Amino acid sequence: MTMDKSDLQRRMHGAVEALKHDLSGLRTGRASTALLDSIQVEVYGAHMPLNQVATVSVPEPRLLTVQVWDRSNVSPVEKAIHAAGLGLNPVTDGQLVRLPIPDLTEDRRKELAKLTGQYAEKAKVAVRNVRRDGMDQLKTDEKKNEISEDERKRLETDVQKLTDDTIKEIDELSDAKEKEILGK
Repeated sequence: MTMDKSDLQRRMHGAVEALKHDLSGLRTGRASTALLDSIQVEVYGAHMPLNQVATVSVPEPRLLTVQVWDRSNVSPVEKAIHAAGLGLNPVTDGQLVRLPIPDLTEDRRKELAKLTGQYAEKAKVAVRNVRRDGMDQLKTDEKKNEISEDERKRLETDVQKLTDDTIKEIDELSDAKEKEILGK
C-alpha cells in the first residue's frame, strides 16, 4: 500500500475543520448562533439539539433570540440554556427567549484565550500524527522497494510542506480568535 497524499491532506484538513468548530463555540462578546449549537434540550422524553425545537437568530450584535416552536418546550429550553454554563440569562416573552450577551470580564477573556490555545494545540497534535503516519508509510514503501530513496525523500518533503501549511493555517485561525476574544 503506497502513501496517499490526498488522504493525508483530507485528514489534516479534518483537524482544521474540527478546530474551526471548537472555536465557533467560544463566546467572544458578540452574539453568534454557534454559541448554542452544543445545547441539548430534554423534550418529549428525549434529548434533542436546541435547533430541532426552536429557531435561533441574531437580531443584534449583542443579542440572541430563540423562537421556541412548541409552547410546552419553553421551560425545558430555558433550563437547558441555564445548564449549559455559558453565563447567559434567558429572558422569556411568550415563546420567544431573548439572550442578551453580557460583556466578558478580563479574567474570562484570558480563560477563553487560553482555551483557544489548547484547541489549536489539539489540532496541531492531530496534524503531526497524520504527518507521522505518512512518513511511516513512505519508509515502509521504500523497504518494500515500491519507491526509491530519492522518491521517498521527495515525498517526505511534500508531506512536510503540507504539514507546515496546515499548522500555519491553525496558527492563523487561533491568533485571529485570540485577538477577537481579547478585543485587540
